[in-house]
Amino acid sequence: MAQILTAPASSTTTPATVPAATPAAPVRRWVALAVLMLPVLLVSIDNTVLSFALPQISAALEPGGTQLLWIVDVYSLVLAGLLVPLGSVADRVGRRRLLLTGAAGFAAVSALAAFAPSAGALLVARAGLGFFGAMLMPSVLSLLRNVFTDRTERRLAVAVFASTFTVGSAVGPIVGGVLLEHFWWGSVFLLAVPVLALLVVLAPVFVPESRDPAPGRVDPVSIALVMAAMLTVVLGIKTLAKGDLLGLAELTVGLGVGAVFVRRQLRRPDPMLDVRLFAHTAFTGSVLVNLLSVFALVGFLFFVSQDLQLVLGLSPVQAGLVLVPGTVTTVAAGLSVVRLVRRVRPAVIVASGLAVSATGYLVTALVAGRGEAGWIALAFVVLALGVGMAETISNDLIVSSVPAEKAGAASAISETAYELGAVLGTAVLGGILTASYQAGVRVPDGVAPGAAARATETLGGATNVAATLPPGQARALLDSAHAAFGSGVVTTSVIGLVAVLAAAGVALVTLRRATA
Repeated sequence: MAQILTAPASSTTTPATVPAATPAAPVRRWVALAVLMLPVLLVSIDNTVLSFALPQISAALEPGGTQLLWIVDVYSLVLAGLLVPLGSVADRVGRRRLLLTGAAGFAAVSALAAFAPSAGALLVARAGLGFFGAMLMPSVLSLLRNVFTDRTERRLAVAVFASTFTVGSAVGPIVGGVLLEHFWWGSVFLLAVPVLALLVVLAPVFVPESRDPAPGRVDPVSIALVMAAMLTVVLGIKTLAKGDLLGLAELTVGLGVGAVFVRRQLRRPDPMLDVRLFAHTAFTGSVLVNLLSVFALVGFLFFVSQDLQLVLGLSPVQAGLVLVPGTVTTVAAGLSVVRLVRRVRPAVIVASGLAVSATGYLVTALVAGRGEAGWIALAFVVLALGVGMAETISNDLIVSSVPAEKAGAASAISETAYELGAVLGTAVLGGILTASYQAGVRVPDGVAPGAAARATETLGGATNVAATLPPGQARALLDSAHAAFGSGVVTTSVIGLVAVLAAAGVALVTLRRATA
């Protein structure tokens, strides 16, 4: 290719093309893909890397149950809220330039997070990582759409993209487990430094710069609206998960703000987000499939990481190794459907894959509390198999079901859906699990009030408190905590199963006319 299309995430008009040093040779195209996968891998790892560090963070920083959830999902919340606004900025200043700026900022804040002295400081650092992470992501999928013009090549590139996202989510706990086996909890953040150093060196060589020669205006009101809507909706879901009906009011406000945002985009001549893309049925369905499948995957990893370590007593490395078969399955599934979709309709593949994933949650619900790592490994393999199939096809449909000049806007929406799914997976499933645990755990008589409060906040808190009690009280507390946690796993597994089946239904309805 002699030039690259620069479709802005913030414009409804067809952008002009601008010259760029696009890699023309096949080898350079695939090297460019490998370089672009570095930030994808890093951002997806950061979605779940904390999962296996939660017990150590609970012991070292003593966060409350709600604070612990916010430490996990504030990163994805900020990232999801800023992907579209910063995609607009990337169109103005240059996608590669923003990528490199985000890399430098992400590395610096990662170092601060690693040495956070308190739960509050870690929470702030995680928000900062979300801010710079949003700079890393906006250009990746749109660049793939333009670099790989051949449909078969692009589908394979998208399969690599989707597999990298899913593998990163699964590898996060594994890498974290290895680090936690030898270092302190903060080491999980430092892994970003070498990855981003490699990105800073290779991106200027292999990734072509692109920008919109006539970008739309930056719209601060739209930025504020999308952030307010995202924050209020997630807050409402969290509140509802605790059984507090105030969450309904918060959710209503959030949806109302979201409606104002959509109305503003429809009225502006140069909207920050082209919401008209949702008129494409296959596009809308694929976005929903992405959101719901990531919701199920991230929610699963949130509670399984704690189950393996705090209930089964595995070390971080041992717990991470339990997830290796599922990780391998994800990659194999994502790559295998590239050929399968030539003979089988996309709707059938996506719906079938998600139905398979649902059985993973069914297995989890049936074996919760049995204390067998093998069942957890099997459940993750089944879940990952379906998600790997569905994510590859849905991401390909997202970029191919809209006009080429809309690739930038389509990629921004796709990535936002992914991150929103990660937020909701932690907020909904994690919130319900925490509420179920807190309602079910019973602290033995004679335990000091402060220790009892910590034990009823989180499973990690109960484990730490039990270590300070006499054997009889410790056993009673742990038995109650494990039973309460197991009951919460059953509840969240049922919700996850329903979400995956809903995604399968969406795929059958919205993708029935989509073709490979």
